[in-house]
Amino acid sequence: MISVRGRGPARFAAAAIATGMLAAGAMAGAGTAVADELTPHKGGATATLGGLNKDRSHLAIFHDDGDKQIGAGLFDMTVDGGGALQTYCIDINTGTRKEAKYKEASWAESSLHDNENAGKILWILKNSYPQVDDLAALANKAGAEQLTEKTAAAGTQVAIWRFSDDANVSAKDANAEKLADYLEKNAQNLAEPTASLTLDPPAVSGKAGEKLGPITVHTNAQEVTVAPGAEATGAGVKVVGKDGNVVTSAKEGDQLFFDVPKGTEPGTASLTLQASTEVSVGRAFTSVDPKNPSQTQILAGSSGSSVSATATATWANEGPIPAVTAEKNCAKGGVDVTATNEGDEPFSFSLAGKEYEIPAGGSETVTVPVQEDQEYNITITGPNGFKETFTGTLDCETAEVTTGGNGGEEESPKPSTEPSPATVGGDTGDTDGNLAETGSSSTTPIIAGVALTLVVLGGAAVFFLRKKKPATAGSND
Repeated sequence: MISVRGRGPARFAAAAIATGMLAAGAMAGAGTAVADELTPHKGGATATLGGLNKDRSHLAIFHDDGDKQIGAGLFDMTVDGGGALQTYCIDINTGTRKEAKYKEASWAESSLHDNENAGKILWILKNSYPQVDDLAALANKAGAEQLTEKTAAAGTQVAIWRFSDDANVSAKDANAEKLADYLEKNAQNLAEPTASLTLDPPAVSGKAGEKLGPITVHTNAQEVTVAPGAEATGAGVKVVGKDGNVVTSAKEGDQLFFDVPKGTEPGTASLTLQASTEVSVGRAFTSVDPKNPSQTQILAGSSGSSVSATATATWANEGPIPAVTAEKNCAKGGVDVTATNEGDEPFSFSLAGKEYEIPAGGSETVTVPVQEDQEYNITITGPNGFKETFTGTLDCETAEVTTGGNGGEEESPKPSTEPSPATVGGDTGDTDGNLAETGSSSTTPIIAGVALTLVVLGGAAVFFLRKKKPATAGSND
């Protein structure tokens, strides 16, 4: 039985963004560029899933799936560059993949988009284990006799599923079930947490002799380091602030610019921001490999973790000077490809079988339709060999009920078109295998795992939005 993804009535239909971004090369010498979800995104933490923590998980019963026993609890992640994360699942019917790669994401970039209960999930995270580690006090509030790390984590996960998936699920342990009921009853909507580090926009363009930007820094770190790429240094391009002075560090709200000397040969440069910070509880983490999808996670705890962000700039002396980005748009069921032109001549390009022309100083966004769970491969082409390709998978929904999990049994690894088998911690058996602890069948293919590539051909329907760029650079995701 194939897993079908969808939403309950009138629950989820808003824009989600997943980055694929590259600035265009200068028009005179632009080559082929590819931007996909395995490349660094516009900012935040990236991590590798270790699996369900056997010491901080227990059993739950998924009643929507024939009273199937599934694992429920905390997952461990290792942050690229250093750091550790603890997460819960927010997509009960999608399997996990051990060692799957994840990136930090906003709620709009995940299955929480337009979920009116997303803020209640954050309340649960802040008012339960592991943020609350006094288990005796937590048990007292919940009316439970006692809670262990295993049952506290299981009860917390069950409560989260009731809001993330509208799932009919209960904890097998009576005390864990009391905790889940307490959390569900008392949850209140809280505001979305801030990102660890993002840049807006991640790509800019302009003429040599100008300051290209601004690029606004958004971070919860006290300070981030700023470093130009080798290509910037080699071309004499500096990273400066609003006052024109060179910057080596930045904080929340700061604006950065590429200062390109007049007469510099057309080219492209980058900058990188890095910091160590605790990622905010409640941030979503989405898998990045379209051929090997893994269930969306939400952050429950973080050590000091390495975060980074990159931005690019493209310049020339004359002619069209484009910068191109791509963002997922769940509300329109597609990918927004945005091209801006900071040159002094129009920029013409082809996308999805149609021709477009952006005037000097203008911007266009074209929405290329993509089916849910389908890989896309979107190419934008222009004069003088200009070409950029954006790839990924549109994954904006939680999965509907399939054939369920297989309890604590361990099976051989499955091919990339199927979720991993369900295993759990505690007293439910061996937990060293691959994981699909939250209800996906070991025999159920997930549509997102099938390597279907959306080729954008002529005649494809597109939605078009044109906006005129302000005459002066503005501030600010």
